[in-house]
Amino acid sequence: MANLLVTGGAGFIGANFVRHWRQRRPDDAIIIVDALTYAGSRSNLDGVSDVPLFVEDIRNTPAIRALLARYRIDTIVNFAAESHVDRSIDGPDAFIDTNIVGTHSLLKAAKAVWLDEGSGQPHRFHHVSTDEVYGSLGPHDRAFTETTPFAPNSPYSASKAASDHLVRAYQRTYGLETSISHCSNNYGPYQLPEKLIPLFVVNCLRGIDLPIYGDGMNVRDWLHVDDHCRGIERILLSGRPGQTYNIGGGEELPNLAVVNAVCAGIDAAFEADPSLASRFPDAPAAQGRASECLKRHVADRLGHDRRYAVDDGKIRKELGYTPERSFAAGLRATLAWYLANECWWRAVMDGSNSR
Repeated sequence: MANLLVTGGAGFIGANFVRHWRQRRPDDAIIIVDALTYAGSRSNLDGVSDVPLFVEDIRNTPAIRALLARYRIDTIVNFAAESHVDRSIDGPDAFIDTNIVGTHSLLKAAKAVWLDEGSGQPHRFHHVSTDEVYGSLGPHDRAFTETTPFAPNSPYSASKAASDHLVRAYQRTYGLETSISHCSNNYGPYQLPEKLIPLFVVNCLRGIDLPIYGDGMNVRDWLHVDDHCRGIERILLSGRPGQTYNIGGGEELPNLAVVNAVCAGIDAAFEADPSLASRFPDAPAAQGRASECLKRHVADRLGHDRRYAVDDGKIRKELGYTPERSFAAGLRATLAWYLANECWWRAVMDGSNSR
């Protein structure tokens, strides 16, 4: 039986992980620390039982240290992060504070309780990172491996790279048992509509333009959040301390293809369910028009990485991980979730369910 602290557990990936772990390992104890910024919401955890949520900043080292001791935590899974590239370009300070200073605060608390106080208990500090730390690939370059040198190109990815280095340093210097995962682009339920797929789903339903950066041919590897959670589970249960693992979805797609798939999926949903037209009268699909009429190309993002692709052969070979959801199936399920959860996305967009 494990005792987990999940930071950022009221956010998109964190909440999905809590749901996954609670379902798969109901006897384990879980507590959540989340500052409930704009990206976190109590509603993301609706229906999850026996998981206390502590509204706390991970930079509050004494508070984290007290929670680790009080709940006899042996596993930390760190999802807490500022993660939106556009926001990091407009205001990088928050990314430095949360992603670097916050991660260091967690490491200090973990070292104090697990090592300095001499408990000697088995433990694991798992840090959730991103493939963006590796930089950008050309169209024919080999995919990122765990040994690819870091070359971050945005304040967001630079802050995550720095936090990765801190985690590694605490492993090598102090003997803290850590692991790191680098995931590709996540999508799925409970994702805030500032990221590409949920933003474009919501915009299609509201009849708002779909802003496509540049030529729309920036390529990403798409990973359903359920598969990401499965990958982290494998690392926690069987991954070697001190190791880094890439978690990928195995499907590289240009952004334009993803946008086209979202538009086609929305149009198909309206055709299959005529009641959607009355619920979303501003949607082109409610007016007999194709959702793709909303597509608009806009000026490219500053420093926009052209292509990400991860080689996840290590986690497949060592831990037996393979993604279970194809992008087509995952997108269908995601579209259905957003259509069925209008109250959720409207509330998170106006901030009414963040507390």
